[in-house]
Amino acid sequence: MKDFFLSDCPRFENKVITSSFVVTTKQVKPKKSGEPYLALTLADRCGQIEAKMWDNVEDALDAFEQDDFLKVKGLLNKYKNRFQITIHKLRRMADSEVDFADYLPKTTKNIDELWLTLAEFINSFQDENLKAVVQAFMSDPEIAAAYRSAPAAKTLHHAYIGGLLDHVLSLFRSCDLVCRNYPQIDRDLLLTGAFLHDIGKIHELAYTRSFSYTSRGQLLGHMIIELEMLQAKIAAIPGFPDELKTLLEHLIISHHGHYEFGSPKLPMFPEALMLHYLDDLDSKMESMRAHFEREAETDSNWTSYNSSLGRVLLNTAKFLKKEPVKVAAAAVASAAESAAILDTQTSVEPVAAAPSLPQGDKII
Repeated sequence: MKDFFLSDCPRFENKVITSSFVVTTKQVKPKKSGEPYLALTLADRCGQIEAKMWDNVEDALDAFEQDDFLKVKGLLNKYKNRFQITIHKLRRMADSEVDFADYLPKTTKNIDELWLTLAEFINSFQDENLKAVVQAFMSDPEIAAAYRSAPAAKTLHHAYIGGLLDHVLSLFRSCDLVCRNYPQIDRDLLLTGAFLHDIGKIHELAYTRSFSYTSRGQLLGHMIIELEMLQAKIAAIPGFPDELKTLLEHLIISHHGHYEFGSPKLPMFPEALMLHYLDDLDSKMESMRAHFEREAETDSNWTSYNSSLGRVLLNTAKFLKKEPVKVAAAAVASAAESAAILDTQTSVEPVAAAPSLPQGDKII
């Protein structure tokens, strides 16, 4: 198990650390002199950090690729108020040397409980056709296992193992609550749209070593994948109404809400419009929560610029000098409690602080 995680950065600022990470991006760039340097994004289950290697780069250029695991020795410091590592030495690690649970963030919530709550919502459906199509997905062992494990996005929101299920159940609760104020809303149709709107992420995203896009995900996107998945399940349900199928397809392809965000159609009926706005709200609230969590150790009431939201954020708890609300969300899985990264049985505790500074001259 790693003895240094990125959550430990504030305690080791301006010190040399030795630890292991997964490579999420790798770029070779030219210095002003024309010589190459390495610009990397490294990750563990607590987050990501930028890293640069300026010297002795030639031997390292072909020593590893994206998604490989590296043992790194380097100086940890801040640049523009963000931690970074200046790499002195590195080496590629074999899979046998790593515990995969150390490198991807995972929900602290109990996956079995989330799945059971989701099933209870589905069991409350009055429309037997909609209940049948959702249960067809939930009873498919391959889809169910992936739905319980997948992140909801690569980086923007709920980007952790179990994030898709966490996001969808949160969306279910919001949909169930808000539609009570609008009696014209078909609750079963809305919740079915919420269940299906991101289900294609299980094939669009890869999440065994780091969060990335599959080739199919890059080429098609999750909406096209979802239409294929939906059509396959509906074909096995005798007498499923064509009109209802069309409404579900529209919920899928319109849920981003804007052409420039990838929706080929704008929401054109009430349930589609509500799904878009509640999905957008849940995504943005999680993005804010995660940004505050990443910058919890900073003294400023204001965060750094959030690229997904297009603004800096005010942490009202700091501004009003209140204790922050404790939220169980994307914290990390303990290796002792998680035999593998796709284990989905129990909630986990946050990472314990490193007992001492990792160091040493050799990368071993």
